[in-house]
Amino acid sequence: MTVTGTTLVLAAPPAPVAPGRTPPRPPGPYRRLFALPGTRGFTAGNLLARLPMGMFGVSAVMMIAGQRGSYALAGAVTATGLAATALVAPWTARLVDRHGQARIAVPATLIAVLGSLSLVVCVRTGAPAWTLFASYAATATTPNIGGMSRARWTHLLRDSPGAHHTAMSFEQAADELCYMLGPVLAAFLCSMVFPEAGTLTAAALLLTGMLVFTSCRATQPPVSAGPRHGSPLRALAPLLPLFLATGVVFGSMEIASIAHLDALGLGAASGPVLALQAAGSCAAGLLYGTRRPRGLRTCLIAMAAAMALPWLAASTGALFPLACALLLAGMATAPTMVTAMSRIHALTPKGRLNEGMTLAVTAILAGISLGAATGGTLVDHLGPTTAYALPAAAAVLALATTMVVPVSGTRDVP
Repeated sequence: MTVTGTTLVLAAPPAPVAPGRTPPRPPGPYRRLFALPGTRGFTAGNLLARLPMGMFGVSAVMMIAGQRGSYALAGAVTATGLAATALVAPWTARLVDRHGQARIAVPATLIAVLGSLSLVVCVRTGAPAWTLFASYAATATTPNIGGMSRARWTHLLRDSPGAHHTAMSFEQAADELCYMLGPVLAAFLCSMVFPEAGTLTAAALLLTGMLVFTSCRATQPPVSAGPRHGSPLRALAPLLPLFLATGVVFGSMEIASIAHLDALGLGAASGPVLALQAAGSCAAGLLYGTRRPRGLRTCLIAMAAAMALPWLAASTGALFPLACALLLAGMATAPTMVTAMSRIHALTPKGRLNEGMTLAVTAILAGISLGAATGGTLVDHLGPTTAYALPAAAAVLALATTMVVPVSGTRDVP
């Protein structure tokens, strides 16, 4: 019996536990997370729309190279698409923040899907090469579905910092899972079905997932009608070098691993071995969501130490040590990304969260491109084993950026 205000409330006592039986365990953090109304619906759409992010690049390369017989052309087309994304994505994110997710994300997705379909038609019909560049550049309007999902969690859990940390860890694990499964699915479809199957499937998944995601209106963050103050680019400038360096880690590690395994005559093992790194990051992200968050500098120190392991393992010339080292290296990246994204949340001006997260993702993509290009040069001139020094050095550089800029935010958000 309790008194609330002027109301007497009779509360039933908890049900007794039968002798010899243990009381039921309280629900875990992820179960509590998805017990919130509407979260399962937008998460289902989010995962469907996010999986193609790991499919489009591989599908385009295999389709163009298979039909036109030129990996140089395929690489140039995908690089152009990445550059277009770096320019267009922040503007798309700004429109999402200003006008709402559903009003902008659906038409932007339709433009991207039409670009993918145009690419298929142009490749299939032997259209001039410039049409491939134009078609793939149109896919740059693809909304940052991960950013929009994180924005929803931030809105729903604005008064629950612990639950927000769990949600951000889940989102990072989802990123790793989709980027692990996407290329595998794309390669299977393009090689076992027909060359255009990967692109067509990715476009269908993207449109379906985005429609499901945006149909969940109850969890959509409200749009502020007032004037917008502060520039996300200016606020996040101290952190963007960190994301750029982390992208170099990802891009150079992939190139070094593929080249090293190929030199050992184990090129067929590249996919499964690289998947170990993503699997380690996915598992670590889920585990990190159940633990107390650590400081960004602590996470970066752990990542810098872990990125030296593949370099050491590659010098043995054996597959098993390298596989274990990549697994451990992957486990160090998820806590770093979760904690760094929390800093993005803290520093981004109110009402522009999606734009801020898209700027961080753009910096990562630029780093991946730079890391892949630089890593390839090191492989050609110094060999694949020495190329593993680049991700290790990039991780140290990411740590060094926190020594010269503050890592604490100016505004506390969950």
